[in-house]
Amino acid sequence: MTITAKTSPGIIDRIGDGFARVATAMRTEAWTAADVIGLNPTQLQILIFLVGRGKAGMRVKQIAAYLGVSQPTATDSINALTRKGFVRKLADPSDARAVAVAATTEGEAAVRSAGMIASSTDDAFAALSTLEQQDLLLHLVKIIRSLQVSGAIPEQRMCVNCRYFQPNVYPNSKEPHHCAFVNAPFGQADLRIDCGEYETADPSSQASVWASFNRGVA
Repeated sequence: MTITAKTSPGIIDRIGDGFARVATAMRTEAWTAADVIGLNPTQLQILIFLVGRGKAGMRVKQIAAYLGVSQPTATDSINALTRKGFVRKLADPSDARAVAVAATTEGEAAVRSAGMIASSTDDAFAALSTLEQQDLLLHLVKIIRSLQVSGAIPEQRMCVNCRYFQPNVYPNSKEPHHCAFVNAPFGQADLRIDCGEYETADPSSQASVWASFNRGVA
């Protein structure tokens, strides 16, 4: 009788399996943090998103796009947050006919409370060396952008998509990139996945900026 060894999963499968296990841990922590303040993870995610956007608020359509859910699903969660006093609805300053949603002071306090819950995944990331953390962040930016370009997720408010981002302006520096919004240089460790000051660049600019960015990190 011949015994054939099991075929080892390929590296892509193993990476996917690894991300799935990390995601499972993060989902469990999200449920725990949300439960502490009487929310579900979707409601907490919306609240965190709104707290990061300031007092002007965001439209329901924008919130739904950020979460990758339907507008009715986002509306249900927003209504629940409104009843709890964590968000408020106000007139959109750019369109009087539209409604924006913004976090209240109570909502901001709730996010702070949720953020104080111990996180094993945060501890795991913190256990990496500074260089490993920077490399991981860079790889995540590349993965997220690829998912965005393929249409698997909506546009993300990352530095590499932003009209203010100027990559590799200062070569051979610890802070090679420049942010035109704050008019200051910054390094790889400061790349944002989600930035409140984000303004999307036009598609052709995004492509050229991405090419320039990649040349600097190759």
